[in-house]
Amino acid sequence: MSHRALAASGLVVGYGPGGRVLDGASLTVPAGRRLALLGANGSGKTTLLRCLSGALRPASGTVTVDGVPVAYSRQGLRAHRQTVQLVLQDPDDQLFSASVAQDVSFGPLNLGLDEDEVRARVAEALRLLAVEPLSARPTHQLSYGERKRVAIAGAVAMRPCLLLLDEPTAGLDPSAVTETLAALARLQENDSTVVMSTHDVDLALRWADEVAVVVDRRVVQGPPAEVLGDPALLRRARLDRPWALSVGARLRALGLLPPGALPRTTEDLLDALPTAPAARS
Repeated sequence: MSHRALAASGLVVGYGPGGRVLDGASLTVPAGRRLALLGANGSGKTTLLRCLSGALRPASGTVTVDGVPVAYSRQGLRAHRQTVQLVLQDPDDQLFSASVAQDVSFGPLNLGLDEDEVRARVAEALRLLAVEPLSARPTHQLSYGERKRVAIAGAVAMRPCLLLLDEPTAGLDPSAVTETLAALARLQENDSTVVMSTHDVDLALRWADEVAVVVDRRVVQGPPAEVLGDPALLRRARLDRPWALSVGARLRALGLLPPGALPRTTEDLLDALPTAPAARS
């Protein structure tokens, strides 16, 4: 896997008489970086991901890889899906084989790879997603969080440069969220660029290198603290301000935090607070 540049420019997408979902939306996916995609329900996040993956052809606008537009022929889409893989929010939309290993092997087998290469890819994907012990388990016996990670493993076995994950942490308990984020970190260490859609502004702030907010049928993109610290944008997008930015701003107003970038995580916030003076004997 090597990093490649994925971008969308001027996307226009509509569904029947309901009007346009995207209207001139543009996005750049920074190679090798973590991009969080945010927006209210119905804002167009999943539509945008489907366009980026090649699953949905926009009415106008372009999706490019390394500056080359996606070809919507059968051959062109096959090539695009070896570079870009989309994992849907509901893992049951993608899991259908009898066992975990069989499900993860489905994509590589469809590429016509030999048996040794398929086995190597499956083993690698199971290791990266930390689901090796589940290899022989029937998919219907997995927990929801396990099914989500197995669905991601199936995409990883294709060895794409870019992974588009639609709400990978939705519906998970805190422990499963931690496990999923650890798996995503391993993917990035193995040269995958990860795009994750989420409603969780706090997660986006602490996880992402860059964020993109789908609002008013377009995309606003930039550094997490800058974009998620914009109250007017958040109101338009029907999103809350991340608690770390709210608490940090209040503490700074009270003179308890120094000037500079506001903390993005609990740990950073605690580290930035002044320590109590030593008690006098």
